[in-house]
Amino acid sequence: MAEHLQRAFLLFEQSRYDLAEQELRQALAETPDEAAAHTLLALCLAHREAFDEATREAKRGIELAPDMPFGFYAIGCICRDRNRFDEAATAAGEAIRLDPEDADYHALLASVRIAQSRWQDALASAETGLEAEPEHVACTNLRAIALVKLGRRAEAGATIDAALARDPDNATTHANQGWTLLDRGDPKRALEHFREALRLDPTNDWARHGIVEALKARNVVYAMMLRYFLWMAKLSGGARWAVILGGYFLYRVLRTAADNNPKAAPYIQPVLIAYTIFALMTWLSSPFFNLLLRLNRFGRYALSREQTVASNWFGACLLLALGSLAVWLLAPAPWSTFGLLGAVVFGPLLIPLTAVFACDAGWPRWAMAAYTVLLLMIVAGGLAMVVLGPPSQAAGVLTGTMSLFLGGVFVSQFVGMGLAAVTVRK
Repeated sequence: MAEHLQRAFLLFEQSRYDLAEQELRQALAETPDEAAAHTLLALCLAHREAFDEATREAKRGIELAPDMPFGFYAIGCICRDRNRFDEAATAAGEAIRLDPEDADYHALLASVRIAQSRWQDALASAETGLEAEPEHVACTNLRAIALVKLGRRAEAGATIDAALARDPDNATTHANQGWTLLDRGDPKRALEHFREALRLDPTNDWARHGIVEALKARNVVYAMMLRYFLWMAKLSGGARWAVILGGYFLYRVLRTAADNNPKAAPYIQPVLIAYTIFALMTWLSSPFFNLLLRLNRFGRYALSREQTVASNWFGACLLLALGSLAVWLLAPAPWSTFGLLGAVVFGPLLIPLTAVFACDAGWPRWAMAAYTVLLLMIVAGGLAMVVLGPPSQAAGVLTGTMSLFLGGVFVSQFVGMGLAAVTVRK
């Protein structure tokens, strides 16, 4: 049994989780009550997202050895991966109580605090771990992430530089350096580190996502939007809503001022137009530039499958909107009327459609998709009433339908933001 368990630990450290799982099952066949084997098996199962079985194995390990911190560490890792952050923090805290000198346990708690956007707490946990083990790679990287989120870029850069000097072949450190450089507005150098991270670890999604953002950030327009996105990511959920709602209410105040004061209107209108363009860009810039990356020799391979699917839907809707616009401008009546109607439907529909893929896979995405389909059904129902109903009522029905549809598109921004803020528990 000891031989199987020892071999499993070695395979686990090499990230060969399937082979480690085989060794652990052989170990447990010989000694079913080996707590360490149950616990390590739980971590192997979590890596292939067999979360229910992983949770059972971790709990079994804790039952067999309630004073072994490794069991609480394992259940904490599993809960974190299942987006059950409060439970993960509790388990990490128990592991730390049992063994406060193990940097891995502090790194776990720091990663949970990062997921909860509790940057100061994450920094404190990472630094406590580094006090126990000054060259701990995970704590170093987590400290750098927290420093970036807290706006302490110089310290973050120095932290990662030191980590790379100690271990230049660590993929996660290269990925973090890339994100730090992106936050500084240097996509060219960021791209180099993301590529190196993927060379070292082709499965590193953190680096793959960074490559996509770095490629898009070479465009000056998207670079400005990315600075905004990164800044918003540093804020708490409440602060983000305050920024968004504050901007909207300020827009309403300025619009009312322009309507009531014709002399000031020429000065206010450019601000209102700029805000409207910016608001649209916050929704449309990322999928639009993802679509453009499909034309890039390297960029098309950097996109994830989900980003590719999202860009397909976005591209199809955009094509319908532009095609309808061309029909309106170039075709004779009555085709021009249909073209105008198509442009008014498919253009605004880009906003809720984009929001669908901004939501976590699971019920939030399905809910946003259902909302988008409902908007299309409103238009289809209105058109059916126009065709089948009395001609004298057609104009009124069409006006009411389009008002309801466009109002729903406007509301979809807030529905989408609310659903995008939901983290699905696995």
